[in-house]
Amino acid sequence: MKKHVIILLFAVVLLPSCMNEPAMQPNTYQGNFEALWQIIDTKYCYLDYKHINWDSIHTAYKPRVDTIKNEYAFLDLMGSMLFELKDGHVNLFSDFNETRYWKWFQDYPANFSSSLIYNSRYLGDNYLIAGGFRYAKIDNGHIGYMYYEDFMNAFSDSNIAYMMKYFDQCKGLIIDVRDNGGGSLDYSKQLASYFFKVETVTGYMRHKTGDGHSDFSSPVEIRTPASKIQWQRPVVVLTNRMSFSATNDFVNRMKQSPLGIIVGDKTGGGGGLPLSSELQNGWLVRFSSSPMYNADMQSTEWVIDPDVKVSLNATDEANGYDTIIEKAIKLIIQ
Repeated sequence: MKKHVIILLFAVVLLPSCMNEPAMQPNTYQGNFEALWQIIDTKYCYLDYKHINWDSIHTAYKPRVDTIKNEYAFLDLMGSMLFELKDGHVNLFSDFNETRYWKWFQDYPANFSSSLIYNSRYLGDNYLIAGGFRYAKIDNGHIGYMYYEDFMNAFSDSNIAYMMKYFDQCKGLIIDVRDNGGGSLDYSKQLASYFFKVETVTGYMRHKTGDGHSDFSSPVEIRTPASKIQWQRPVVVLTNRMSFSATNDFVNRMKQSPLGIIVGDKTGGGGGLPLSSELQNGWLVRFSSSPMYNADMQSTEWVIDPDVKVSLNATDEANGYDTIIEKAIKLIIQ
């Protein structure tokens, strides 16, 4: 088998692995099916947690492989098999397409409208931009508002320091991470660090140590450091169902901040650290390999619930108001 490649979300120290490489398979449809099934069987971290009978999935899909006539149909079939995991971190990449599971957000209300946040009540058209953040003072200058749409967008301490200085007369800060599908866990940790006075254990991770579905290491602490740059007033984090992966991690960290409150809808989850493996035909499969937990050792794979649940109101939206932002303003001003 070809070597596994870690997706570079952030630096972790992996424990020594007791897992064996799956047996080499021929480069045929059946061979690649068996290789893919074995990778998930031995290395995917949520089979037991999600109560998935992976052996029955093998029984259901194996006969269908013999009916495949071309690579497009084979990718579709393997994508359907991977959909059984119900995991937005699971993808199969070929040269012509990639499979993806989107139902983790498609069956939920959006609770976000870009046209609302860019109207004159919020960002308007004179907002500032720094390190991937779009920011402005709202509510007649009483509130700082920052929209961060992608945790792949780098930012520096200097970016944050300038924004905090810009907001130094504001009563509180809103960080909007709705529709942020994730990216770098390093940036998640860094952004959260500005809202902690002391280094804090904000979660845990376990690593796969064997081929069994529940062969894991003891929990390893995930710590959020305290930055030298500090915001010492209330901070409200806005979330929706498309707050996923590294954004989910940020929300989990901010749940532990003494100043933070989470407002909006539950996140999309995505609490497993991804790993990638290569099939004999050159296709790459990405899958969740190391489960992550909150500070109470509860899995963050499915969702993180907000502290205050708020949904967009159609009447508010028609009048140019974002119900979720308005609730955040009230929580800060009260």
